[in-house]
Amino acid sequence: MFLVAGLGNPGDAYALTPHNLGFLTVDRLAERHGIRVTRKDSKALVGVGEIDGQAVMLAKPQTFMNLSGTSLAPLMEKHSIGPDRLVVVYDELDLGWMALRIKPKGSAAGHNGMKSVIGSLKTSEIVRVRLGIHPGRPLNSGTEYLLAPMRRRQQKELDDFIGYAADAVRAIIAEGVAMAMTKYNRRAPGLQEEEA
Repeated sequence: MFLVAGLGNPGDAYALTPHNLGFLTVDRLAERHGIRVTRKDSKALVGVGEIDGQAVMLAKPQTFMNLSGTSLAPLMEKHSIGPDRLVVVYDELDLGWMALRIKPKGSAAGHNGMKSVIGSLKTSEIVRVRLGIHPGRPLNSGTEYLLAPMRRRQQKELDDFIGYAADAVRAIIAEGVAMAMTKYNRRAPGLQEEEA
């Protein structure tokens, strides 16, 4: 079984913040594939179903972002899911808004949620889907930006972005990481595209 874990912060106050793109992607996958992510298990909301004929568990850790690994490690142990079957989806401030990067492994690159996952699982060989959230303007505080509601322009583009992220996760499950990287890795849209 694959485990697709979207990282975010629980609670309505954080629902539409840049830091919750992982949760939003899991919600979109759940909606598309008829999976209810409502059961409480190992400090996460989970749901089990199928994506392209593959058994999948979708999870949204409820521990707050920086402790995500303390939910995923026991969840994976309980359901005998190895790190090679895990896909973690999360926001990435180092990438421009609407960029997407699938990586088969690597460091947390300063992302505290991913740092927690790597620390708890004791491996960095984890497939991740990094969703770019940098707005392309100077930020007074990264933390403040991460936890503030998205601006109107971002909210308008959010539906397409989350749909694209869900497509990328489906491709990882159905076609493998290498193929998904070729198809879905993209840079942030250029300025001319944003103005159009």
